[in-house]
Amino acid sequence: MRLRYRLLNVFALAADPFSGNPLCVFEDGSRLSDDQLQGLARQFNLSETTFLVGPRDGADAGVRIFTTTFEMPFAGHPTLGAAHVARGLHGLGDRFGLSMPAGAIPVDAEGDHWTLTANAGRIEAELDLEDLAQAIGLAPDDLVGPAQQVSVGTSQVIAQAASVEAVRRARVRPELLSRYAAMGAQGGETLVYVWSAAGEGRIEARALVSDGSAVSEDPATGSACSNLGAWFVAQGRSGHWSVSQGALVGRPSLLDLSVAQDGTVRVGGLVHPVGAGEVEL
Repeated sequence: MRLRYRLLNVFALAADPFSGNPLCVFEDGSRLSDDQLQGLARQFNLSETTFLVGPRDGADAGVRIFTTTFEMPFAGHPTLGAAHVARGLHGLGDRFGLSMPAGAIPVDAEGDHWTLTANAGRIEAELDLEDLAQAIGLAPDDLVGPAQQVSVGTSQVIAQAASVEAVRRARVRPELLSRYAAMGAQGGETLVYVWSAAGEGRIEARALVSDGSAVSEDPATGSACSNLGAWFVAQGRSGHWSVSQGALVGRPSLLDLSVAQDGTVRVGGLVHPVGAGEVEL
């Protein structure tokens, strides 16, 4: 069985071909077993690998999203990258619905700039600032409350730092961060989205991930940015922000976050095609 795939960078910078979060999108995963889907994701060894499948929930196209170890109900850069590929393959136009285990997600595009409308978020837990600060190598006064576990389909910790300098200084202590894995994180992983205002309408953020032993950093995280939007909704805030992420891991990325007064959260960015290929199973 021959399977075609596309490689893309999502939340990329227009002038930098090696910016954004890398993604592999398989054009048709509908004939594959769960084991084959997971095996291919492990083979490509990216933060997520995405498979176009038949749509559900009244959507126009469907997608399944896998990390190297588990399937995700929702993730941001795979949603936008999959939408970009689905538009080209199926002539769907610039506005349609994309189904995934978390439900149908509306997506729309202006050229290669794609935006998703997130599901309504929920606050799952309030976290102790001192404990969380220790878990990410900061002092208690480096964080500004409330720090909360938030989910728009994928559960993550949203932590506001007192300064951009504190964001850059954060370092995960996996033995301490592992306590949050039981609070809804997928696959035993915990992701902390630590962020700070970086000027008018600008945010700098980092996505720190641990499975209890290993530590990694995601260069551009649309689900966490969506959860940040849900956090803003819970704080009664609306507006538009440009979110910089990924510079400290050599993959500078830019995410657009908007929170409407009615609580609608939208996250977008540039999708840049890199290449294509085939796998023989």
